[in-house]
Amino acid sequence: MARPSDHGKRAELLAAVVRYIADHGLAELSLRPLAAELGTSSRMLIYYFTTKEELLVQALATQRPDLAALFSEVSDAAELRARLWGFWRANTAGDGRTSVRVMLQVLGAACAADSPYAAYAETAIAAFVDSLADGLRGLPSVDDPELVATLLVSGLRGILQDRLITGDVERTDRAARLLIDQALR
Repeated sequence: MARPSDHGKRAELLAAVVRYIADHGLAELSLRPLAAELGTSSRMLIYYFTTKEELLVQALATQRPDLAALFSEVSDAAELRARLWGFWRANTAGDGRTSVRVMLQVLGAACAADSPYAAYAETAIAAFVDSLADGLRGLPSVDDPELVATLLVSGLRGILQDRLITGDVERTDRAARLLIDQALR
C-alpha cells in the first residue's frame, strides 16, 4: 500500500525550492545540490516531480497569489490603485520578493526556443492580465481593459526587474506609483 502524501512537508519542500533558486539562480540549477540542501536525493525529487522543470513549476504555483480575488469587485480607480500599490509593496519585500526573483528568472528562461517553462509563463502572464482586466472593466475611465492590464503587468514586471538588479528602492517605487497612477487616470 502506498504511503499517504504529507501535504505540509510537500508545501515546505516547494517553498524551499523557491528560496534555493532565488539564492542560487535558475540558470545553473542542478538537482543534486538542490536535493542535498533540501535533505533528500535527486532520485526522490524526480520520483515525485518527474523533471526539475516540473518541480519548479509546481513550486512557483504554490507562490501564486489569488489574483482573481485581488482585483474582484473593484468600485473605482482609487480602490484599484490602492490594491495594485499593496500588491507592489507585498511583492518587493520578504517572501514576495523571493517569489518575484524566481518568477523573473523563469519568465526570462521561457523566452528561449522550446523552453520547458513557456507554457507556465504564458499561463502566469495570462492569469495576471485577465484578472486585472476583469477589475478594470468596471471603471468608466478605461476604454480597453486588456490593453491597460497589459501595460500595468508588463510595466510593473520591468520595474521589479530594475529594482532587483539595481537595488534602487526609491526610484523604482516612484516609477511604479507613476505607472499605476497614469494607467488609471
